[in-house]
Amino acid sequence: MDNYEYTELLKTLNTKVENIAGVVKPESIKARLKEIEEMENDQNFWQDIAKAGAIGKEKTKISNILNNFLNAKSAVDDAKELYELANSENDEETINSLFAEADELEDKIVNLEISMLLSGEDDGKNAIVTIHPGAGGTESNDWASMLYRMYLRFCEREGFKVETLDFQEGEEAGLKDVSFIVKGVNAYGYLKAENGIHRLVRTSPFDSAGRRHTSFTSVMVSPEIDDDIEIEIDEKDLKIDTYRAGGAGGQHVNKTESAVRITHAPTGIVVQCQNDRSQHKNKATAMKMLKSRLYELELMKQQEAAGSIEKSEIGWGHQIRSYVLFPYQQVKDNRSGEAYSQTDAILDGDIKKLIEGVLVSQKSIN
Repeated sequence: MDNYEYTELLKTLNTKVENIAGVVKPESIKARLKEIEEMENDQNFWQDIAKAGAIGKEKTKISNILNNFLNAKSAVDDAKELYELANSENDEETINSLFAEADELEDKIVNLEISMLLSGEDDGKNAIVTIHPGAGGTESNDWASMLYRMYLRFCEREGFKVETLDFQEGEEAGLKDVSFIVKGVNAYGYLKAENGIHRLVRTSPFDSAGRRHTSFTSVMVSPEIDDDIEIEIDEKDLKIDTYRAGGAGGQHVNKTESAVRITHAPTGIVVQCQNDRSQHKNKATAMKMLKSRLYELELMKQQEAAGSIEKSEIGWGHQIRSYVLFPYQQVKDNRSGEAYSQTDAILDGDIKKLIEGVLVSQKSIN
């Protein structure tokens, strides 16, 4: 990097910070935080626990946004002032140090942009994820298990906690269905980008003739809804079945029918849970899964009505992303248009930049 490149970088970053300021509105946040502080000082404020809790969440959220913005802005301002001072004094050592830290400074602004993209009403919530293979038998079941592993590795990288709610093994390999909840800051904000059809092209390890196969798997992501969000469900619309739960490989099969499957007749949504030994707890979790799916369905209907998304099926022409392992290696996302050659790393959970590319393409900060 030379002086010209660094000067241009500072101009670009400063423009981005100014644009983000128009979204963050720091002075408005400061005014709101002052209002909340005055409310908290009122002894009657804490008598309404629900309201106090909601305002407490708002305070935490906007405080984080403000602090992230101020820290990023300060970093750019400090770099600009130090660079101008070092230039005036011909301090080559400081200038070279600033050049070396340029990537870190740029990453700080990019992370701020991403945090702005994850400031939606549901983005900060936990995510309920269901993976279901399309037609194709063993090949599709195996592809579903590959995606499951990819998300587990991603969650491990990001420090998210994962709790498996239901796991149905494939007859020969892979899985028929899996549902799990991902817990962590902005879990839904990130994983919502995975909602859709994923396509795999490879030489099948289950084909003795070594032919190329194409498989499809759907990934459904819903925010874990808060208890204060009311979703009306008519009991008459529900079909509730119980069955014996079992772990992977048929181990630890329960003697009692503790697993619960709930079918919502009007929408055809099916959820199931076998996470707990208690049928009652599994039913409660399954109901929460159903409410989250219905909530997500309503969000999707609104997006479809607005023309921002299209209705999808598990098959040709509907995929959000393609993973090609043969005859060449590439992962391409149809929404961002970006292609990646590091297929092994991506399937090992290195998907954060891929997801962020989707978020930026869907909601750019102007």
